[in-house]
Amino acid sequence: MDIKQITELIEVLVSLISAISWPLVAVFIVVFLGKPIKEILRNVSELSLKAGGFEAQAKTREIEAAASLGAAVAQEKSASKPENKIATENESFKIAGLVNRVFQPRVINRLINRKILWVDDRPDNNFYERRSLEALGIQFTISKSTEDALNKLRQNNYDVIISDMGRPEGDRAGYKLLDEIQKMGIDTPFIIYSGSNLPEHKAEARQRGAYGSTNIATELFELVVLSIG
Repeated sequence: MDIKQITELIEVLVSLISAISWPLVAVFIVVFLGKPIKEILRNVSELSLKAGGFEAQAKTREIEAAASLGAAVAQEKSASKPENKIATENESFKIAGLVNRVFQPRVINRLINRKILWVDDRPDNNFYERRSLEALGIQFTISKSTEDALNKLRQNNYDVIISDMGRPEGDRAGYKLLDEIQKMGIDTPFIIYSGSNLPEHKAEARQRGAYGSTNIATELFELVVLSIG
């Protein structure tokens, strides 16, 4: 199926599906058909869509968030099980439902223009996760080390801090950063996005003062939205 056929399919589906199905269509196209997100957005933006009371621009951003989360989940599955690179049907419906719940005016209004500091020595690994949150109007600053992150925190205010755990500076660099910002009296919600999702690691993160810890893209998306009160 080429992009023209996909566009025609979307146009037909417009008159048949509810607003919640739009994110599901995006996940389906990205994950199951393997189409790049930019192709979806380029073609969707050509349609004058109004669904569920949202203007076309907002709907396009909702589709981008869902497509990006779908790509992030597919990337996670590929990394853990190379033979299984696609999201399951249940995962796709979960992504669609999650994004649809977030894209409500009262939620978007409190998320737009919020600032997140993301600390990771390999930021390219989190491209799709960031893109899903950028679709909400959130702005990111990237830092690759604890020292650089602390310098940025001395000069700027952020609404959320996301950090990996292990970096070249140490296997528990994420906790070192958390300790340092607590010494500075900064109480910004701190989320660990790292390789483990074991209950004991999540519990340790909370005990140390983190808002949450996960290695799952959809959970990160939810944690960020919830942490911005």
